[in-house]
Amino acid sequence: MSEMPPVPNRRPVAYKNEVFLESADARPLRILSEYLEPLAHFRRHKIRDTIVFFGSARLKEDGPLGRYYQDARTLARMVTEWSDSLENSARRFVVCTGGGPGIMEAANRGAYDAGGKNIGLNIGLPFEQWPNPYITPELSFEFHYFFMRKFWFAYMAKALVVFPGGFGTLDELSELLTLAQTEKLAKKIIIVLYGSAFWKEILNFDALVRYGMISPEDLNLFQYADDPETALNILKEGLTRYYLQPEQPLPDRELETPAIAKSRL
Repeated sequence: MSEMPPVPNRRPVAYKNEVFLESADARPLRILSEYLEPLAHFRRHKIRDTIVFFGSARLKEDGPLGRYYQDARTLARMVTEWSDSLENSARRFVVCTGGGPGIMEAANRGAYDAGGKNIGLNIGLPFEQWPNPYITPELSFEFHYFFMRKFWFAYMAKALVVFPGGFGTLDELSELLTLAQTEKLAKKIIIVLYGSAFWKEILNFDALVRYGMISPEDLNLFQYADDPETALNILKEGLTRYYLQPEQPLPDRELETPAIAKSRL
């Protein structure tokens, strides 16, 4: 009589196999998870759309450009107070940032001051960017893939406020301006460049028009603001016009993305 073969060790099911999940073969699953997890949280908290704050992580509250920190905090508080006063079963125009320090912290802090929910889309970086303490805990996300983080910035945004910043801020601003210019956003997005002196020195949009690199009407894609009150008025006017009391309701579809991103929030 032959002996019974040894009972093999049972392998874990694929979705619990950490070795597999961290492999190159499972990269599509990791990408998908960075879409599905935030989506589930936003649905649970009835968050319909956002106002995204961009700006430098290097700006300090007490630094040379500390007034921008204070202004971002004030504007985020004012936006949140206005948003929370709207009569709607869903949460509208929730403050959203990249989740780190500087302008991101200031905006999350302002929404926190107003007692409102706010979002942080953090990403692991070589310089150890940690989530700031003012993000609503259930709405604090950690991303590995830059493009999925940037997708969530654009996917939910109805408005964008861009404070002074460096390469990352310029990258994020350029991407959203390009999507708006090429009509790849199936919605109207309000873009405010905060700090006109800074932005007019850093980016010469008039020269781009003069050299024929952009059209004159592309300058209408954004507006400047130099104080929280002006920025708030721009946001309220645009958001009310296009999303609260539209004369001609605009389609509020998602970005033109692969089928995976087509489910409505």
